Amino acid sequence: MASIGDILSRLLRIPVGFATVLRTFFRKPVTVQYPEQKKPFTARFRGRHHLKRYDDGLEKCIGCSLCAAACPADAIYVEAAENTNAQRYSPGERYAKTYEINMLRCIFCGYCEDACPTNAIVLEPIEFPTGYTREGMIYKKDKLLEPPLAGAAATPQATPPGKYDRAIVPYPPVDASQ
Repeated sequence: MASIGDILSRLLRIPVGFATVLRTFFRKPVTVQYPEQKKPFTARFRGRHHLKRYDDGLEKCIGCSLCAAACPADAIYVEAAENTNAQRYSPGERYAKTYEINMLRCIFCGYCEDACPTNAIVLEPIEFPTGYTREGMIYKKDKLLEPPLAGAAATPQATPPGKYDRAIVPYPPVDASQ
């Protein structure tokens, strides 16, 4: 049998609950009407992945697979191929022939961004990945790669022999004729 003290403490919970309801009833609601209103991102938010390009249109990714090695969720797959002067994708010897990120596995930790020696992969706070199927949530290179700047050629490019002798283009670009 319950004691009088237990019964009184349970009955006292009712007015405390009503007080909580009345206290929050007159506050402004925090609901955001999502498609029309967007909630501002915090400064440290990591959004969708993007593969960056140099100003001349070449891809920054050199297919080193360090991002895939650093990924704790094993969400990144990179297959490298060799560059030629007739078909150049990146300034290095290799480029990422296949670059895929499984967004269902990704935990948005940013380790891929930290591991990249060329700053090719960047998590930008613009949109969050969504999809209707599992296949739609595997982002391939064509969806990740940003378009070239206005006036820059897309990849692959034909380049003269010896123009690119380094995998990482120095910043700012050094004129080779000097």
